[in-house]
Amino acid sequence: MTHSMTAFATASGTALGFSWTWEIRCVNGKGLDVRLRVPEWLPALEQALRARLSQVMTRGNVSLSLRLSRNETEAPLGVNEAALAAVLAALAKIEARAQAEGLPLAATRASDILALRGVLEQKSPDPDPAPLQAHLLETFEPVLDAFLHARASEGAALAQVLQGQLAQIVALLAQIEGVLPQRNAEAATALTAAIARITANSDGHDPQRMAQELALLAVKSDVTEEIDRLHTHVGAAHDLLASDAPIGRRFDFLMQEFNREANTLCSKSQNKDLTRLGLDLKTVIDQMREQVQNVE
Repeated sequence: MTHSMTAFATASGTALGFSWTWEIRCVNGKGLDVRLRVPEWLPALEQALRARLSQVMTRGNVSLSLRLSRNETEAPLGVNEAALAAVLAALAKIEARAQAEGLPLAATRASDILALRGVLEQKSPDPDPAPLQAHLLETFEPVLDAFLHARASEGAALAQVLQGQLAQIVALLAQIEGVLPQRNAEAATALTAAIARITANSDGHDPQRMAQELALLAVKSDVTEEIDRLHTHVGAAHDLLASDAPIGRRFDFLMQEFNREANTLCSKSQNKDLTRLGLDLKTVIDQMREQVQNVE
């Protein structure tokens, strides 16, 4: 199955006093480049995520981020000992001064002290990160599955596009083969006329040397091998699309071979119809090569 390198997936959740959002995206690349943004206080998480992604991907520039926040509303309330000590010390000082001045003060209630800013706070002790890391890795699997499904779905659509372009190449090759007899006849007529002019205006020409030159010209203008190789490349492309292994690098190399044969065919054309078809062939090959850049 053909897989695309481009995809996106995201998911959010809440548990163990935390809320999080996973986000993973990928674009095409020559190799596998994984960039992670996860909380630094979860040291084992990044290594585990990087290893997991390497198991299921071979190419692409991957960006994976985890936004993690603590749910403070779930944290228990507690007394800030330092703030309480400061408040009690200040209260004792005030009461002592008031007594020395002969000023009566109402009795201080505990609720009055707790209402002071900073005395009562929500406790957020740093937990053991291991349970949270394990749970986050579990929640990552559905996100990864959605991401891989997106790559597979886009890859299937990409394969359909490539199959259509291969069909266009086959159709163009059939048209090229159809114009070859006329092109060869025209080339033979032009060559015969050129030989007649040369022999009429030269004395003592070497027939053997002329035969060698004619044979060389015939070889240089023959496009049979290029057409045969293009047919072979079409078959190789179909084989790659039917493969279950990653095919991107091999397909990219194959497209270079497609392009090389099309260029050679155009350079040997010497016929306007063959040139037109050769340029159409190059256009389809260029379009196909752009699509192959997204194949894993």
